Amino acid sequence: MIYKFKQSPFRFVDKRMFLSNKDITELDKEYRRSFINSLAGFRQAVLVGTQSAAGKTNLAIFNSLIHLGANPALLGLINRPDSVQRDTLQNIQSIGFYSLNFVSGKEYEKAHQTSARYAVGVSEFEKVGFEEEYHSQFEVPFVAGAVVQIAMKFEERIDIKLNGTVLIVGSVQEISVDNSLVGADGFVNLSKAGVLVSQGLDAYFTTSPLGRLPYAKPS
Repeated sequence: MIYKFKQSPFRFVDKRMFLSNKDITELDKEYRRSFINSLAGFRQAVLVGTQSAAGKTNLAIFNSLIHLGANPALLGLINRPDSVQRDTLQNIQSIGFYSLNFVSGKEYEKAHQTSARYAVGVSEFEKVGFEEEYHSQFEVPFVAGAVVQIAMKFEERIDIKLNGTVLIVGSVQEISVDNSLVGADGFVNLSKAGVLVSQGLDAYFTTSPLGRLPYAKPS
C-alpha cells in the first residue's frame, strides 16, 4: 500500500532523506506508524500467553521485549495504551502470571495472525492453530513446541505519560529451552533454532550470526 499525506515533508541531500520532528508529525498517520515502527530495527518476536479470571486463554504477538536486568532476572514489555480493551494487559494484571514464547521462523504467519482483533473471550490459540501447553505450577498457557518458554510473574506497571503506553515489568519464574541451544558459558544461541524476529508491524525474519567477541576493554 502507498500512503498519501497532505504535503511532502521530505528533503533530500545526496540521496539521503531528512525529516525534522515537525516533518514527522505532519506525516499521514498510517505512513508515520509504519515508518517509525520499522525504524526501530529488528526485535525479538514473542508470543505472550495469558488467561483471564474466567479461564479464557489469550495469545498475542509483541515485538517490544526489553531486558531489564539479570539479578533478579527481569524482562519488560511495552503495551499500547489501555484506553480500549487490552486482553493481554488486563489478564496479566488480573492473574499475575503470563508466558513468553519464542517460536521458529516457519511459524511467522500464525504468529502474525495473533495480532488480529478477535472478540473478547475468543482464544487465539484455537483460531490461529497454536497448541496450548501447561506447566502444573502456573495458571497460564504456553505455546507447545516453542523454542523458548518463559514463565513470568507480574511485578510492576509503569505508565508512560508521554504517549499513554504501559511498561509491564515481570520477573522470570521458569525457563524451558532445548539444552543444545545453551553454551558452556550460558549463551543461548537463538539463531541456531531459527527463532522468529520482526521489524515494524508486519515484516518477519530469521537471523544469521556474524560472531561473538570478548568483553571489550580499553586497549
